[in-house]
Amino acid sequence: MSEVVAPGRCISVVGCSGSGKTTLSRQLARLLGYRHVELDALYHQPDWQPLPTEQFKQAVGEALEGEGWVVEGSYSAVRPQVLEKADMVIWLDLPRAAVMRQLIPRTLKRLVLRQTLWNGNRERWANLFSLTPEQSILAWAWTRHPIYRQRYDEEMRTSPQSRRYVRLDSRRAVERFLASLPSR
Repeated sequence: MSEVVAPGRCISVVGCSGSGKTTLSRQLARLLGYRHVELDALYHQPDWQPLPTEQFKQAVGEALEGEGWVVEGSYSAVRPQVLEKADMVIWLDLPRAAVMRQLIPRTLKRLVLRQTLWNGNRERWANLFSLTPEQSILAWAWTRHPIYRQRYDEEMRTSPQSRRYVRLDSRRAVERFLASLPSR
């Protein structure tokens, strides 16, 4: 039997695009009875327009009031704000190949089904074939994976001891983590 993990009251879930942040965050929020905060939904306005930085910071501040939340994502503009309140960070550090195996089918499904994401936005077919990371989620994940790995490793090593870090490096590790949570 695995050890029961005491979850934080304010949880930040980070990792590369396609690592499973949304899936894990939604599961955690549901299991713990917490609010789920998706930073992409706050940042990406209609027609993929970014929310101006000061408004983004304000929206994130409002979303993180109180305790009992799981926030997913890691925008540089608001990372200090999130870290200031988070008592637990879950880092999805899956290998790049695993991320791409998850991201490619997800992206194709969103394209084919014309799935609405945030604020009416949809993946664009033209972006699928772009090699420009700022346009293609696939190119973004491929090129940013080692950068995120370095960033979160450094964040974890230099974090105050009051903030607990959980590094999950496989789907199996994610499943074990979820199974270790106390039942409500």
